[in-house]
Amino acid sequence: MDQVTVGVVGYGYWGPNLVRNFSEIDCVEVTHICDREPERLSKHRGRYRMTHFTPDYNDLLNDASLNAIVIATPVHTHHELAKQALLAGKHVLVEKPMCATSAQCEELIAIAEEMKLVLMVDHTFVYHGPVRLVKHLIDTDEVGELLYFNSVRVNLGAFQTDVNVVWDLGAHDLSIMDYLIGRTPTDVHAIGKSHTGNGVEDIAYLTLGYEDDLIAHFHVSWLSPVKTRQISIGGSKKMIVFDDSSQVEKVRVYDKGIETMQEPQTERERYKSLIQYRYGDMRAPVYDLSEALKVETLHFIDCIRKGHQPITDGKSGLRVVRLLELAEQSIKTGKPQLLSPLGIK
Repeated sequence: MDQVTVGVVGYGYWGPNLVRNFSEIDCVEVTHICDREPERLSKHRGRYRMTHFTPDYNDLLNDASLNAIVIATPVHTHHELAKQALLAGKHVLVEKPMCATSAQCEELIAIAEEMKLVLMVDHTFVYHGPVRLVKHLIDTDEVGELLYFNSVRVNLGAFQTDVNVVWDLGAHDLSIMDYLIGRTPTDVHAIGKSHTGNGVEDIAYLTLGYEDDLIAHFHVSWLSPVKTRQISIGGSKKMIVFDDSSQVEKVRVYDKGIETMQEPQTERERYKSLIQYRYGDMRAPVYDLSEALKVETLHFIDCIRKGHQPITDGKSGLRVVRLLELAEQSIKTGKPQLLSPLGIK
């Protein structure tokens, strides 16, 4: 397939960014932009003169020349819109979280596999240069055995009414964790509170356990006076801090850590600490400065043209949604939630 035609449904906050990036790809033509709000469409008709603006989603489904549909609408609409698109023979890129339930995710995955279509989830941060650098450092064993993953994603607002702060902000860092660690946790423990009286949690803490000693912790909030986007990763060899709020040196690698003495050899050593600290240099490696959404949209088109499996495929979307579900159940019950022995494939 030389030329790929794309339609975008949902032209609110994220839709214009998707349209811009797809429009800048040489082998792509954005033929449809769909939104139920006429004023959103009217603002940009002059910018994309060759694009068909429509409030009717059926216009995209019924156009046999349209190859792919990109869905940037509220999460509760994802399943039905993506299902219709797949059944109409369209490749699909859907905004995060993939669906409102894991059962809905599983259905979309099955349809895409049966129809032999690309199903990809917009986990944008997976395509972010600093995150890809951290992945390289982990995969090449520069960090060593992973000990902990600690994430803070907080700001003042923007409050949502259809999902809580875990589904809104936590989905980002859970997708990053899923990509970097590549293993399924064994349990999820979460606490959260609503301070507005509407029952929607605006602050939450999540802790994920693994079969070994790895532990992952997440803090998400709409009630912070400052905006923070930071992930710390500790390894047996080195430690990493990824600060996405920083304008420079977003990734810092620290040659710091601890070493433990196996067994005291003499009585004198029994009075010494069994922990020895290692202090080394810090370096800030160079990473790809490309816009993450540009890398992601190019990857989606490449998967369509060459039949490749997306990095953030439907199964990765399912894993994230399953963790979000378990976190929500843990908040409601006050108890840790266990993943099935087989985990999420």
